[in-house]
Amino acid sequence: MSGTSEGSTPAADLERSAVTESDIESTGSGAQVNRPAAYRSVFTAAPLAMAVVDGEGRIVDANDALGALLGGASAGLAGRVAADLLDLTSDARTGHAYREVLRGRRAKLRCTRRLKQPDGRSLWAQVTVRPLGEGVPGVLLSVADVSAHRDLQARLRHLQMHDPVTRLPNRTLFFERVSAALEAEAYKQSGSGRIGLCYLDLDGFKAVNDTLGHRVGDLLLTAVAERLTECAEEAGRTRPSLPLVARLGGDEFALLVEDSTGTEQLADLAESVLKALQAPFDLAGHRLNVSASIGVVERHAAGTTATGLMQAADTTLYWAKVDGKDRWTLFDPERNAHLMTRQALASTLRPAIERGEFRLEYQPLVGMSDGRLRGVEALVRWDHPRFGLLSPNRFVALAEEDGSIVPLGRWVLATACRQARRWQLDNPDDPPLFVSVNVAVRQVWDSDLVADVAEILAETGLAPHLLQLELTESAVMGSAGRPLQALQALSDMGVGIAIDDFGTGYSNLAYLSRLPVSVLKLDGSFVRGFQYEGAGSPPNPADQVVVEAMIDLAHRLGLTVTAECVETSAQATRLRSIGCDTGQGWLYSRPVSPDRISELLGTESGTETYAVGNP
Repeated sequence: MSGTSEGSTPAADLERSAVTESDIESTGSGAQVNRPAAYRSVFTAAPLAMAVVDGEGRIVDANDALGALLGGASAGLAGRVAADLLDLTSDARTGHAYREVLRGRRAKLRCTRRLKQPDGRSLWAQVTVRPLGEGVPGVLLSVADVSAHRDLQARLRHLQMHDPVTRLPNRTLFFERVSAALEAEAYKQSGSGRIGLCYLDLDGFKAVNDTLGHRVGDLLLTAVAERLTECAEEAGRTRPSLPLVARLGGDEFALLVEDSTGTEQLADLAESVLKALQAPFDLAGHRLNVSASIGVVERHAAGTTATGLMQAADTTLYWAKVDGKDRWTLFDPERNAHLMTRQALASTLRPAIERGEFRLEYQPLVGMSDGRLRGVEALVRWDHPRFGLLSPNRFVALAEEDGSIVPLGRWVLATACRQARRWQLDNPDDPPLFVSVNVAVRQVWDSDLVADVAEILAETGLAPHLLQLELTESAVMGSAGRPLQALQALSDMGVGIAIDDFGTGYSNLAYLSRLPVSVLKLDGSFVRGFQYEGAGSPPNPADQVVVEAMIDLAHRLGLTVTAECVETSAQATRLRSIGCDTGQGWLYSRPVSPDRISELLGTESGTETYAVGNP
């Protein structure tokens, strides 16, 4: 009989407890033992396998149950070393504990051993060792066959760790394997120290369940699992281990590659999965075509956690869905950093408004005919404590999504009007500047914009005609109901309404004539076509014709036109020649602080070629 250890003995198995009393008296190793006849009868007939072991660790006496358990007669066990028969010293911890019990320094040892019988079969045995009693040398050793219990535990664990539909490992077992692969000892022993993951779900699986029922859906999941397993087996033919295929829930599957050799290996695996799923599935009289979206992550195991790996895989799977489905996408740290930044900004927007982290810069609006400063556009900036100064394109869309654009927009409006009034009071001899403020359509729907504007104008003392509100073309065109009523009320109040980025949206010119709009702001994409590409090169003639036609139409409708993104004198000259009213762009000035506008107002002259200048 030989045995193998199942590992270190749990601390609970080395506990101290009351020593079992007995009437056994030993005369030394191999000596006869005197005991009452009744005791001898019980010891011999007991179904529990037992043996008396002397202080040297040799069996003094054994009952028939132990002989049967070990595959021989009990008489042949006398004098044998118990530790050798029952594999009690194969690991250092158990061996030390056993010797401590023999010496009377420990009250109990319990451990589990896998024992091989002479016929080649093996069994799991629970071995318990206790001292015979105070003052009596030796120990009583008992052995219980727990094979059936171990088999039941194994079956229960298998059920607990595997998906009942596909028979694949489930989420619990998958995370156990990932965690084990990421332990330092595991990846230091591996060849590459890297780990890879293909995380996929089926495109349109819900439609199969909804139209054909869950029975067909389960058949499809099982068939997909078989194809994924085949892909894993094929990928593992030339490698030490197969990728682990698991069903994580619903229509989500994962293929874990331990000891990855790099992104190329994971890319090949993802490609093979997509190809395997392209063939139709014939199930219960239905022919089904499915595809999958796959997020692929491959990285060093060091410094990676199971949670971090799955978060990266989940994010990448989402990218694959967004990018068009039926594809695999590799995790991109830069794209993920941008997403994380976006989430961080979204979560701190409202508190930032309350903390006053926003400020305004102003970009001059210059008359094309005389080059004089006519007004300014207020542009909000977020002075973020972590990410620095952020332009509107980094956070305005987020503010519109969560509704914080309403309090932010109200603050921008009030701050801009207050500043415009201050410039007017500080420069009473100059024509007052108008201030242009961008307004999101959600501000019209989710707040009483008309009441807010009226209150702010009354509070600041700014005349209504010195305020211009800018809305994008897509927000204004087709407006009906409350938005149109609000725009009309603001126009009736004397506030100017401008369409921003005109020419990029619906361009419903017939509808334009019925809107209370006073200004069109031409999108910079048209103005850029006016720029000379080289010495003596003419501007884009198509853009020139379009812009000239839009300016002419606007003037016929009684509107003024502002050109955005004016960057060169050639653009300005041509825009001036075709009648554009106002220009805005880096030729005149970048967005600047309120103090810089104050300085410009104090030094402005009446020359035609006056430009605000680039700070």
